[in-house]
Amino acid sequence: MMLNKHGSKVKGFICSVVAATVLMAGSFVAQSADYQPNFKNTEITEFINIVGKNLKRTIIVDPNVRGKISVRSFDMLNEEQYYQFFLNVLEVYDFAVVEMPNGILKVKRSKDAKSSNIPVVDSEGFDGDEMITRVIPVYNVPVRELAPILRQLNDQTGGGNVVAHDPSNVMMITGRAAVVNRLVEIIKLVDRAGDEEVEVVKLKFASASELVRIIDAINNSQAKQNAGGKSTPRVVADDRTNSVIVSGDIKARQRLINLIERMDQDLETSGNTRVEYLNYAKAEDLVKVLQGVSAGIQSEAQGGGTQQRRGSSNREVSIDSHEDSNSLVITAEPDMMRSLLDVIRQLDIRRAQVQVEAIIVEVFEGDGVTLGMQLVSEDGGGTQFTNGVIGVGSLGVALREAEDEITTVTNISNDGTPVQTTDTIQGNLTPLAQLLGGANGLIAGVIRGGWGAVVQAVSTDTNSNILATPHLTTMDNEEAFFIVGQEVPIITGTSTGSNNSNPFQTVDRQEVGIKLKVTPQINEGDAVQMTIEQEVSSVSGATSVDISINKREIKTTVIVDDGGTIVLGGLIDEDVQESVSKVPFLGDIPILGHLFKTTTTSKRKRNLMVFLRPTIVREGSVMNDISHRKYNYIRTQQLKRQAEGISLMPNVEGPTLPPWDDALTLPPSFEEYITDKEKQDNN
Repeated sequence: MMLNKHGSKVKGFICSVVAATVLMAGSFVAQSADYQPNFKNTEITEFINIVGKNLKRTIIVDPNVRGKISVRSFDMLNEEQYYQFFLNVLEVYDFAVVEMPNGILKVKRSKDAKSSNIPVVDSEGFDGDEMITRVIPVYNVPVRELAPILRQLNDQTGGGNVVAHDPSNVMMITGRAAVVNRLVEIIKLVDRAGDEEVEVVKLKFASASELVRIIDAINNSQAKQNAGGKSTPRVVADDRTNSVIVSGDIKARQRLINLIERMDQDLETSGNTRVEYLNYAKAEDLVKVLQGVSAGIQSEAQGGGTQQRRGSSNREVSIDSHEDSNSLVITAEPDMMRSLLDVIRQLDIRRAQVQVEAIIVEVFEGDGVTLGMQLVSEDGGGTQFTNGVIGVGSLGVALREAEDEITTVTNISNDGTPVQTTDTIQGNLTPLAQLLGGANGLIAGVIRGGWGAVVQAVSTDTNSNILATPHLTTMDNEEAFFIVGQEVPIITGTSTGSNNSNPFQTVDRQEVGIKLKVTPQINEGDAVQMTIEQEVSSVSGATSVDISINKREIKTTVIVDDGGTIVLGGLIDEDVQESVSKVPFLGDIPILGHLFKTTTTSKRKRNLMVFLRPTIVREGSVMNDISHRKYNYIRTQQLKRQAEGISLMPNVEGPTLPPWDDALTLPPSFEEYITDKEKQDNN
């Protein structure tokens, strides 16, 4: 019994020693769910396993989490304090815990934790070393100015991050909960609305826009903000009431108001002259407009009972233009000056342009057939049809002069008996050559016994497809004219001297070709109203008096949407004609009647359409794009011709436009030239 009793005592003593040893090595003494952690030179992974077992939580440890810890607590910790103690120890050793939605904890390095699934919170429910993300709206301070300050206070290398979103003016902060909450408190202290009220200063003499321009120049030259991080005071001009609106803190507002009051002073007569340089409008065109405006204001003020300032009724307005600098020189009272400058600002604007393309399409088809016979006698008798190719007169002359017999008498000296000899000499063939030279088609003829017969058959086929796209660009409400053609001389009169000597003719030249005259007006809603004169003319041929000219002309006024296409006019013409010339009675005989008649049949079909397409150009970049496309189109055509080569001149290159950007390329500097030359020499 004693041995057993001593054995029990020894066994209890050994258990106590083992328990104490485990406690010193890294175990816990738990009493009523309280913990008193005590670790010395313990592996951090063992530390995490013991905490997970005590808290009954699943913890996943990153392979990069390594090292030993030594820590001891002299207080008893409850479960919440024990978990915070766990987070504090990991934070000291630069590790962090990321809690997943399913309750699993992940232990990672702090710099890797910020890219994990960190919970996003919108309140202060966390206040320890857990990793969180908070989105803080800022109301009075720009977040782009606040972000650099907060980054200095946050642990950027240990997993903290500060991001500013300018459009919504919010701050997104990632880090440990205690640090994030401290940054939120700083934001709340800084984000307080200052005394930035708005005051309106009404001017008596000066121009509101001029004063605002001067004040903005002063603020920009100082290039610094007010103390305390408050925003720069702002000034805005109200030209309608000639007032200046001032916003900012009270000291900045008072400083600007004092400056405005000192500058709002009446000027002497000799010093109230201003030179206004124009950007787009012509100075000489605005002089008449401004003179009319000033006269209307003066008459309204004098006749309407409006209270005038002292001496203003005796002051005159002087408005002159300087064409070389495109500027206006105005001398007027301050109120009159403000009105005139406001008119100038509204008129001196960049005017829109309109590119007008006229598309002319013509398709022509023509077919003709002629079949007939001409009969003629050497003595001049025969048939004559006006629709025939061969004329009876020419055929008769050819018959008479084709042959000629000449008889000569010669005495033979041998027997003294006269002998008559007849020689046949070829006649004049010129009329026959002229006859055949003017003929076309199939001609077959026969000459027998002084009579001749000619059968003629002609078929004609004409096809033409014409497409012309004249286009031009002009400013709004400005007339533009375009012509491609030639000047044709037209005889307008003939006169002679008193004795019918030294006659002379008067000639006028008429433009023939493609003409386009247009005056566009841009209306509201990107609609274009255009007054158009479109003409297509060509020389048809000569007449007994002079030449004849074909002409197609359209004069109209239309409204077209920007980029839309409208048909101005058109012609669809189909003409079928049949002409028969015959000898009475003989031409009506079946079959044999064809020997005594000539038939001509023709058919013509013409389709002509004229289209118009306006394009509004309000910006220089749009015009540059249009010009670029046209330029590249012409250059592509030239390159195509150049690739095909020039016939019989294989070593000669045709002319081509340079690439579009070549004109903008500056020549190389001296150093670049020397460097390129050395490279070429080395190669």
